[in-house]
Amino acid sequence: MKKRVRAGIVLFISMLMVISLAACGKDQIQKVRIAEVTRSIFYAPQYVAIEKGFFKEEGLDVSLKTTPGGDKTMTALISNGADIALVGSETSIYVAAQGSKDPVINFAQLTQTDGTFLVSRKKIEKFDWNMLKGSTFLGQRKGGMPQMVGEFVLKKHGIDPHKDLKLIQNVDYANIATAFASGTGDYVQLFEPTASVFEKEGKGHIVASFGTESGHVPYTSFMAKQSYMKKNKETIEKFTRALKKAQDWVQKQSAEETAKVIQPFFEDSDLETIETVVERYKSQGSIATDPILEEEEWNNLQDIMDEAGELPKRTDYKKLVNTEFAKKVSK
Repeated sequence: MKKRVRAGIVLFISMLMVISLAACGKDQIQKVRIAEVTRSIFYAPQYVAIEKGFFKEEGLDVSLKTTPGGDKTMTALISNGADIALVGSETSIYVAAQGSKDPVINFAQLTQTDGTFLVSRKKIEKFDWNMLKGSTFLGQRKGGMPQMVGEFVLKKHGIDPHKDLKLIQNVDYANIATAFASGTGDYVQLFEPTASVFEKEGKGHIVASFGTESGHVPYTSFMAKQSYMKKNKETIEKFTRALKKAQDWVQKQSAEETAKVIQPFFEDSDLETIETVVERYKSQGSIATDPILEEEEWNNLQDIMDEAGELPKRTDYKKLVNTEFAKKVSK
């Protein structure tokens, strides 16, 4: 009888330990909501981190939603609809200029050049930027990084975007490709994979890269509200570490392997196109190799914004950029 009682007690204690350990494990899982400004192959390391389980390895349960447009993405972050936003760093400057008491802080960089390409309606054997003079150029949304970089590059080549060509900026981002395919414009500024798809289908021809022309800028970064970062330092560090693992993986693996991993996020694109785009972005150094946002890049960003007349005021690097976690995980 005593043996049975002892056995029962042992079993009961064992069950309590299992339940306790399960509860502890559950507590260690941290939910993180990401709002991305668009779904893009440009963001390959983010999808790799999800698919390869790098976030899970850090104890993070990540959910991802696409909120098209920088304004919508930032609204989601500020209104607590998301914990972390993946969006252009210029948006944090716009928020700071409005006098926010809880500024949005850039803590991990994902892309380090512009991700758009100049696509011509006609095939051009030897392209020269002066060919744009007198043409109709279908650009991006006014005030957004693609358009600001576009104008910066045109001016770099001695072209006044408001005098030397007909600049169209009133087409919604989602309809730019459709407008060009329907016959609007001689040239268009497009992201991938649309640019490659157009080239494949004979609707346009890639003649130049705005990314290689503009130099390094913190084009897309992960950011969070200052209050969230103070309360969740461990979560931010784990998130950044998982991202670094993914960045390292993408750099080491072939474009084909990366394409296979991220294909579930791009069901409308064939594997060959995804591979082509990954290789193009890697070869021109658009995908950041580490999450550290350098001060020189930050200043270049503000120079581009200033040139476009969209910079509210210059903002100190240390005010809106925190490299503590990026540097720690990159050692």
